[in-house]
Amino acid sequence: MEKIEEQFANLHIAKRCALTEDPTYLLDIDISKSVQAESNHLVAVSCSSKSIRVYNRETLHLLREYSGHHGLLNGVRFAHTSDNMFSACSDGTIKCWDTRLATQEAVQLFRGFPSNVFISFDINCSDLIVCAGTEKVEEDTFIVFWDARSNTDYACIAKEPLGAYSETHNDDITKICFHPFKPNLVVSGSTDGLVNVFDINKENEDDALISTCNSDSSVSFIGWSGKDYKQVYCMTHTEGFCWWDLTQIETEEPMTLLHILDVREVVCIENSNVHYLVGGFYHERADKLFVVGGTSMGNIHLINCGIDGLSLVGTLQGGHSATVRSFYWNMTDDSLLTGGEDAQLLLWKPGAVERSLSKKASMKLASSVQQRVRIHKNSLKSKKK
Repeated sequence: MEKIEEQFANLHIAKRCALTEDPTYLLDIDISKSVQAESNHLVAVSCSSKSIRVYNRETLHLLREYSGHHGLLNGVRFAHTSDNMFSACSDGTIKCWDTRLATQEAVQLFRGFPSNVFISFDINCSDLIVCAGTEKVEEDTFIVFWDARSNTDYACIAKEPLGAYSETHNDDITKICFHPFKPNLVVSGSTDGLVNVFDINKENEDDALISTCNSDSSVSFIGWSGKDYKQVYCMTHTEGFCWWDLTQIETEEPMTLLHILDVREVVCIENSNVHYLVGGFYHERADKLFVVGGTSMGNIHLINCGIDGLSLVGTLQGGHSATVRSFYWNMTDDSLLTGGEDAQLLLWKPGAVERSLSKKASMKLASSVQQRVRIHKNSLKSKKK
């Protein structure tokens, strides 16, 4: 822990993206992962302006911008084995973009069922399956699956779903997250409070459901953690935190490692507070799970998670001037990318020195993208261990 504290305390702004004429909230961040992309070091950012911006990760120079979606964007992901980039949209489509090409045209289009509004998605580690979660429409909510493999002969034809799950959530599916190295495992989170783990190799939804955990609130973020990633965790729209051990599914031991209804009330910070949670990440080398939180003025808090509770690791100040909406911790060089409602994309590196130290003026905007805050009904019945 001491080493992590030192690394975080030593983070300074290395680069700050140039602000565009059309300021926007930066909602989601991902970086290129394939061997081919190593020389490019790409960063993709989804924006509230319905566009996706691709930057050089080292310089934060804007390389290109994609504006092919007609609805609100709900995530961006790079493939694991290529330079392809995927984005999900509320218009019921997912698009795949080849970042090597100068064209604004998507190279693949995945279409959902009629009335589908996608608000979450992910692609598995083998790049074979794309999965998206929908907003509840009337009484229906779906987890939809597609074959992600490209067919060069029919690149312009929209791909129809392989199938869908529709029985295990009864409200908006706010998050989808595949296992880091097991392509058949996926976890979903919903405003119904449930966090479900599936094995998609099984023939039907009932058999696929491995575990259901109840967060007691609307789920805002989910992830995998622990050695071999045999744990799942979530954050809620009421700033709660839950953490479960999946190895206890077949035992009499409790699955819950930690359940905190409101992180804001338990994390003590001198001369500051936690106003909201952004997300979390598992640090493999340290074997530690961390939560990222922040303040309305742009301060960033790193919080350590242990079975005995949460504790502050450190705080980054002087970067953002408004709420931080997205981040990406790069395990390779322990750098941090953050995006916020001030339209800034920042690269933090250990020991870095920013050439211009002038802080950008606050550009907090009235955005069409508002955080969903809906508490699930307490009467919800679930498979709770």
